[in-house]
Amino acid sequence: MNTLVIAVAGTGVLALVFAAWRARIVAAADPGTPRMIEIAGYIREGAMAFLRRQYQTLLYFVIGVAALLTAANWSQGTSLVALAFATGALCSALAGYFGMRVATLANVRTSAAARTSIAQALHIAFTGGSVMGMCVVGLGVLGLSLLYLLFTAIFGSDIASVTGPVLAVLSGFSLGASSIALFARVGGGIYTKAADIGADLVGKLEVGIPEDDPRNPAAIADAVGDNVGDVAGMGADLFESYVGAILGAMILGIPYAVSIGVPESEQLNFVILPLALAGLGILVSIGSTFLVRTSEEANPQRALNLGVFGSVFFMIPLTYFAIRWVVPGDALALLGSMVLGLVGGLGIAFSTEYYTAGDYGPVDAISASSLTGAATNLISGLAVGMQSTAVPTLIIAAALVGSYSLAGLYGIALGGLGMLSTVGIQLAVDAYGPIADNAGGICEMSNLPREVRERTDRLDAVGNTTAAMGKGFAIGSAALTALALFSAFQTQARLSALDLLNPVVMAGVFVGGMVPFLFSSLAMRAVGDAAGEMIEEVRRQFKEIPGLMEGTATADYARCVDISTRAALQRMMLPGLLAVVIPVAVGFLAGKQALGGLLAGVTVTGVLLALFMSNAGGAWDNAKKNIEGGAHGGKGSPAHQAAVVGDTVGDPFKDTAGPSLNILIKLMAVVAVVIAPLIA
Repeated sequence: MNTLVIAVAGTGVLALVFAAWRARIVAAADPGTPRMIEIAGYIREGAMAFLRRQYQTLLYFVIGVAALLTAANWSQGTSLVALAFATGALCSALAGYFGMRVATLANVRTSAAARTSIAQALHIAFTGGSVMGMCVVGLGVLGLSLLYLLFTAIFGSDIASVTGPVLAVLSGFSLGASSIALFARVGGGIYTKAADIGADLVGKLEVGIPEDDPRNPAAIADAVGDNVGDVAGMGADLFESYVGAILGAMILGIPYAVSIGVPESEQLNFVILPLALAGLGILVSIGSTFLVRTSEEANPQRALNLGVFGSVFFMIPLTYFAIRWVVPGDALALLGSMVLGLVGGLGIAFSTEYYTAGDYGPVDAISASSLTGAATNLISGLAVGMQSTAVPTLIIAAALVGSYSLAGLYGIALGGLGMLSTVGIQLAVDAYGPIADNAGGICEMSNLPREVRERTDRLDAVGNTTAAMGKGFAIGSAALTALALFSAFQTQARLSALDLLNPVVMAGVFVGGMVPFLFSSLAMRAVGDAAGEMIEEVRRQFKEIPGLMEGTATADYARCVDISTRAALQRMMLPGLLAVVIPVAVGFLAGKQALGGLLAGVTVTGVLLALFMSNAGGAWDNAKKNIEGGAHGGKGSPAHQAAVVGDTVGDPFKDTAGPSLNILIKLMAVVAVVIAPLIA
């Protein structure tokens, strides 16, 4: 089996080589005029500076947690969990760094390509996004595979060693990835929304200039925020989802093999199968990137959908043959679990598209409600967000029951992995969105012809939908992955069942149900405070810099970038620490029964609240864009002003608190898995 693990590690290397090749394609493209290069330089410098400062801040957290893990696990003989934790954190950070480095090259080159061709602009933006996708899957699979080989060499490759210290130590990799992901999502979300709200409320409503007008002091900070929040943040988010799904299935592999009577000599194959399927998904994702092509007249959404759906089409039959080759038994049962996850992920994505895309009834209803003011816009958006939780919840429930009926808890874990098996292409499509958004801003700030901005606006509109669909995938997979990790915690902690009539368990459920609301409150309050500071600064510059409004003076962009950076770094720590401290405190003070209840409560409310906030925010955003496209009076009308207010409320919903919640529930589950041997 070690030969197969080495081959899987090879697919991780292949993904990184492919990412490097795609990065060279982006770097070789035309960067445009000197003014475009200047604007892009501001964005790139701000984004990379923030990432460096964020990683320097998180370095102390990683060192501290690694030291605690070493001390806590020393007597258990599993102190190497600290090495796995640090490696997971490093791989997550590297994925974000490489992805954002290329995204900040691709944005201006997309603008330059849009001067002549929307097809070429799509190609550059998607190529830049594919670097993020391939770095995530490549580093995830490579890190897990190499650590598995290392730990089996140290502890042994027999069943007792793998189910004992090897997987217990390997869970630290997922903990490191989840920790970085949560801070990256929260910090990036605070940064981008503080800048976005400041640019919108002062620029659009008070001064009456376009969102990306170079006279707006917050314009550069807003463009930087798209990268740190939606490229680096989303990449770290899906990196930890991907790793958590693989690890959860690995932990449940041998219990499932024992339950169906597999001979002891073949039981380890069920531990290796999730890694093998992840490696296969990398190959399929690489092949599917070549399906993304479009023409000048075609809808870019169709080109991107072809890549995503094509990957699913190829993944299903290849998965069947891979399962038959790697493990004995009923391959159709395991394939069915994977397919339920794949289909469930697509179902959630379609549902998200319906509730957030500008072509459908829910967003049209929010646009129409703007005619009667901001209050009715807000009421309509909240209602759409609440309603949007129904279909994804039913899909998740059906996937859970169906996967469990086919292959037990192992089937649920494979269902979560199925949703993310082709995450390389899914994330490429998702990271395309902020690149296209940046491209539009660069066009505006560089005073390119109107038709160029119209081309980038077409790409950006598609990017809003792909971003919402990507969040749907992430939230849906979070539900299945969290349940798989919960089952892994149950196995590691030797917890037979949870009795809901036990007041200790119910207390844990209530506390867990409260955590997502407390976490969201902290994240949104951080955005509100930072946005208030940004608004005051933008107002000050328009008032105190002579000639700024007339376009004869240059705004102090660096000041606004600094405000967002400081706010994000200062305010991301408290929400992030909640996810680590609460399960540890409950586990050691109240016991494993209470911790089990905590995980149940945080999973249910976390998933529902994440769906509600992400979809409501996406719908508000596209309702505003509908009006800016000419509906209900167009830009500057009373309906537009109401829609801007709704979009402003929705910004921290969809880009800060909402997408961070799926990381919260998985991080708390991973923490529980890591401490399970200590409280068992």
